[in-house]
Amino acid sequence: MSDPRGGLSAGAAPRHWIALFVTVCLVALNMRMTITGVGPLLDEIAASQGTTPAALGLLASIPLIAWGLVSPLAHGLATRIGTDAAVAWSLLVLAAGTVWRSLPGPSLNLWLGTCLIGAALAVANVLLPVTIRRDFGTRIPLVMGVYSALLGGAAAISAGLVVPISHLAPAGGEPLGWRIALLSSGLVVPIALVAWGLTHRRGIFAGRGARSSADGSTDAGGADVSAVGPAAAPAAGSASAGSASADDRVGRRIWGDPLAWWIAIYMGMQSWNFYVFATWLAPIELSRSVPPVVAGLDVMLFHVCGVLGSLAAPFLARTRLRAILPIVPPLLCIAGALGIVLLPGVVPALWLALAGFSCGSALSISLTLMAQRAASHAASSALSGMAQSVGYLLAGLGPILFGLAHELTGGWLLPLAVVLLASAAGIVAGLAVRGERRVLDRR
Repeated sequence: MSDPRGGLSAGAAPRHWIALFVTVCLVALNMRMTITGVGPLLDEIAASQGTTPAALGLLASIPLIAWGLVSPLAHGLATRIGTDAAVAWSLLVLAAGTVWRSLPGPSLNLWLGTCLIGAALAVANVLLPVTIRRDFGTRIPLVMGVYSALLGGAAAISAGLVVPISHLAPAGGEPLGWRIALLSSGLVVPIALVAWGLTHRRGIFAGRGARSSADGSTDAGGADVSAVGPAAAPAAGSASAGSASADDRVGRRIWGDPLAWWIAIYMGMQSWNFYVFATWLAPIELSRSVPPVVAGLDVMLFHVCGVLGSLAAPFLARTRLRAILPIVPPLLCIAGALGIVLLPGVVPALWLALAGFSCGSALSISLTLMAQRAASHAASSALSGMAQSVGYLLAGLGPILFGLAHELTGGWLLPLAVVLLASAAGIVAGLAVRGERRVLDRR
């Protein structure tokens, strides 16, 4: 039974709905903070490790590579222990990785901790859109917009604060340094874990036994997923209770679906450009003698505009732009990138705003596609895992290729081609995902 006012399940009382929404927001705050703080600190980390910022471009790509490798496993993990339990474990591992990365000692701590962070975020990246689809019904676009906006907002906070924290010298002593700055980016993780445990404790402790049909009509969290509206109807009777094998078949079939591949490419190209900017904006500015704190604030501006883009996308989808909306962000990204590299002295804030808005709106569009272009809970989970796996493996190449291009030429013109290439591919994918088709729909 659904709530005609909002499409939520009948069991989701207003007070419980607010608790679920706040919990999703708290988890979202942790999805980018722990990784976007690396870019502004890249020069400082490189100096302490005795290497170059270009060589550390791989450090920024490790989470993306981990997302690409681990994302396909998230669907199977959720099938076996329940979606809610899988998210809880991902938050625990995220906390451990954040601490490990900041430990003094061999540089291996930095790299292995970052790998652990990437693996944890891969699971949460895949399953949070799935839980939003399950719990928020016809409000999916709005909640997804807020969720993606918080991803960008948290990234902005982290990017803007890590450098001042690193330079902070309590009582006139030694500066705190980059280790403490990166550790501070994980301060919200314990709060999110407690909130998730309180609002999803039934699902966490019930595990697989609380799951119902493979289409996800009920899940460990106890929510009535049939409330997602018409999108759920085609698969409502497609599998018997506890049919994990049906989930597995959906997980395999999704890899042969053309629409799923276009969604994955679109996801990959927006992530490619986002992480290039998040990692390399500060080094670009520092190469032009911009003070480190100012460079960090400029990166923060980029992320803030990403928040605005994420919030704007659901509203733009209600206008006449709906038919061409997926291709708008890549076009804006091209304009922003050209301005940042070729016209840095001409209204620099405008170029940062265009780049940030494009990345934020494209992320919101990508996540909404994963939720709305699936006819069942199982298909949504499989599509999210597949699209994020392919997307982040593609995106992981972005910061690496950008750094290599800079190291080869010493300038920023050749690296610009890395962004333009991804934007062009995003336009092609954006054209391909238009319409109302769903994955695994033979029609």
